[in-house]
Amino acid sequence: MIDVCNMQQIKELLAKYGFHFSKAKGQNFLNQRWVPERIVAESGIDGDCGVLEIGPGFGPLTQELCKRAGKVVALELDTGLKPVLRETVGEFHNLEIIFTDAMKADLPALVEEKFTGLRPAACANLHYYITSPVLTKLLESKCFTTVTVMVQKEVAQRICAKPGAGDYSSFTVLCNYYAEPELLFDVPAHCFIPQPKVTSAVVRLRIRKEPPADILDETMFFRTVRAAFAQRRKTLLNCLSAGFGEFNKAELTQIMESCGLAPSIRGETLSIPQFAQLSNAILKAKEG
Repeated sequence: MIDVCNMQQIKELLAKYGFHFSKAKGQNFLNQRWVPERIVAESGIDGDCGVLEIGPGFGPLTQELCKRAGKVVALELDTGLKPVLRETVGEFHNLEIIFTDAMKADLPALVEEKFTGLRPAACANLHYYITSPVLTKLLESKCFTTVTVMVQKEVAQRICAKPGAGDYSSFTVLCNYYAEPELLFDVPAHCFIPQPKVTSAVVRLRIRKEPPADILDETMFFRTVRAAFAQRRKTLLNCLSAGFGEFNKAELTQIMESCGLAPSIRGETLSIPQFAQLSNAILKAKEG
């Protein structure tokens, strides 16, 4: 097996197939063996798991996943990596690589087809520029038990932030609505080639079986959250006024006060149960 964290071996392999890093695709590949080993060790993945990996790259995380999981399906966008992956992970019989855009994949259908009898999990070293859309897609698919991802540390902190913190955002609420996130460990920039300008971090998200609050309508809930964070320096009342043009400020004030929320409060201080109560009240007011 080729040691995909051995830079000399990797350089020879890349030269063999004329592969070049793509800045456009945000490609940064791991060159430290301890990183994928620790990701898989702390992910909770075992032989009863079917694992979907997004963006295997050269295959360092793929190798470790294949050693531990029952089956691994890796989605890779860059077809230029096909001969490279054939040499780095081609020996694993529990691996299937599909060259496709993960954002266009039907994840529930894929999981149902590929992971029959296995506990579905997702694991990925996400390129920085696609972190939010890919993670959102994984969570909204509602077909995994855990999602473990390596992302930019700033994003990891945002995912795990608490109400009122500077990092707390609509993306925080989305992630915590679907899952219980846990920040596992940091990964320094020198662990990648090419070396990025930021530190990375690994987050494990345990998917919730039930929503964390009583929510009447998910669409209204997320509309309320987006409105609350659309203008962070403004009060929640002003944000809702901009996001819900069908109500005047007096009506919105009444709705907020019915939820025990002062008109001067800011949206970034609300917890998920508070957002749930507010969105439910807005929905009831819309329905008359």
